[in-house]
Amino acid sequence: MKPFLASLWAIAWLVSPHLGLSATAPESSSLRHAAAKLFAIGVGINDHISQRTNDWPLLTAQFSTVTPENCMKPAALQPTEGAFDFATADAFVDFATRQNLKLVGHCLVWAKDDRTPAWFYRVGQQPASRELLLTRMRQHIATVAGRWRGRIAMWDVVNEALDDGTNYLRPSGWEQACGEEFIAKAFEYAHAADPAALLVYNDYNTELPAKRAKMIRLVRSLRAKHIPLHAIGLQGHYELDQVPLAELEATLVAMRELGVKVVVSELDIDVIPRAKWWAEGGKYRAELRQLNPYRDGCPPEILQRQAEQYAQLFQLFRKHAGVIARVSFWNLHDGQSWLNEFPWQRVNHPLLFDRAGQPKPAFAAVIHALTDAPP
Repeated sequence: MKPFLASLWAIAWLVSPHLGLSATAPESSSLRHAAAKLFAIGVGINDHISQRTNDWPLLTAQFSTVTPENCMKPAALQPTEGAFDFATADAFVDFATRQNLKLVGHCLVWAKDDRTPAWFYRVGQQPASRELLLTRMRQHIATVAGRWRGRIAMWDVVNEALDDGTNYLRPSGWEQACGEEFIAKAFEYAHAADPAALLVYNDYNTELPAKRAKMIRLVRSLRAKHIPLHAIGLQGHYELDQVPLAELEATLVAMRELGVKVVVSELDIDVIPRAKWWAEGGKYRAELRQLNPYRDGCPPEILQRQAEQYAQLFQLFRKHAGVIARVSFWNLHDGQSWLNEFPWQRVNHPLLFDRAGQPKPAFAAVIHALTDAPP
């Protein structure tokens, strides 16, 4: 074993005894091995992973599936009509193939206007017609999904189309021109481009009752039309002490009853709660921008609570493993987490591995939750 990996598994961590977890994970512990009979374990990773050799040992030891952070999104691949740029995405796919890592394509259609290149929606100064918008979507999906046909295990076909407020769908150029039809067409086009890929609708907060109801409505609508929707992606960006376990279980049960799989597509537990950022029209944002409580390290008691809550999550995932196809963390370790920058800049600690790639208490907690190893 390389010295890096030897040191990685040799560290002992304290884990809550009332959860029935031992102080250490076994020396050979690997997330992907621990979950092998349950579901795939994945990670959203930097687009340039093929050049980041220091990340390879941790990545290949722990994960079986990879999702690129940005390089397969429409704005990255086709920023102007017909001008595709596949250089970064091709390198990502080739790297994953060499490393025997399964690939998740993310994403073919993003139902947010600020995430969709403006040319999709326009003809000069006029809005594109429904027919033209769908033609452009079809051509984009056929080109992108078709390029890696048979090499992508799962596609996030449509991302974040459900509204956070009282509407059913998020207002967007897609919704305005096509209504719900754009979602159905995206799945049809993706299936035609790569019939072997598992096709996912991906969104956030869909474990919460109001948005869950919209997701159930969407699944029923697509299924009634025989649209090839195979799985729902639950993003899973949770906050410490606010992990919605009961609501999440209700969602898993609902999806099982509807006959669709679930992927937990972007998992982390933020140790610096961020909900206040959006409260009262952004009233507290100036205050929060100064908040950086763990810049010099995360206190042991916070890491302990995080470990306990990760354990509870994975106990739930194990209980409902029959409906879960994959659980993917979002970023490899704390130093690479998007939550160091969003929604304000701070030193965050939301993942299982610290900034040096070393396992945190949450790592052992997850291993024991997956394997039910005796203390």
